[in-house]
Amino acid sequence: MRQINGQPVTTTNSQTRERILEAAEAVFGDNGYHDAIVDAIGRRTSLSKGGLYFHFPSKERLFFAVLDRLADRLVSKAEEAAAGDGPALDRAEQALRAVLTALSRKRRLARLLMVQGYSMGNQFERKRAEIFDRFAAVIEGRLREAVLNGEMVEADPALTARIWLGAVNELVIHWLHAGGPSPAQRADEVAVVLMGGVRAPMPVPMPAELAR
Repeated sequence: MRQINGQPVTTTNSQTRERILEAAEAVFGDNGYHDAIVDAIGRRTSLSKGGLYFHFPSKERLFFAVLDRLADRLVSKAEEAAAGDGPALDRAEQALRAVLTALSRKRRLARLLMVQGYSMGNQFERKRAEIFDRFAAVIEGRLREAVLNGEMVEADPALTARIWLGAVNELVIHWLHAGGPSPAQRADEVAVVLMGGVRAPMPVPMPAELAR
């Protein structure tokens, strides 16, 4: 039987954990890590503080579990978008668009992932880096295929994936603070800028008179 924090996880426990994570996502998303109150999460789930700490021993562990749950959903969307039989570079673009779209549809979740844990300091930065490593791995895999297929210029796929995600990070944070068009609404412009720098040029057809 699977265990968490040394305790066996039953179906009921799993359902309770899911309820806690759902409530914590809302409370952390609205208030950030520092200002979120564990009792507020308990009220949303009808659990005592002791009941919450049975499943998550600390506020920090609960916050990171919420981030991991969010990351699982976003990475799954990126993986689904990157699957298929089309050109690898196009699938890398679709994975990037999937992340932009998912974060744009859930502004509260975008805040949670991008900015709401900064009061934690380096711990939050390490967790964000871990999550973005997962996004980068999805895109990097497609870019490596693109290089092998001749769809992409001879650029480092790992570096390219990081540059793309750095652009996404800056775009989302600017949107969260300044408003304006969402990242999803700017996706076409983003694709032109990012894809244009790596797509291999199409071969120029030879004039008919020279081909003879």
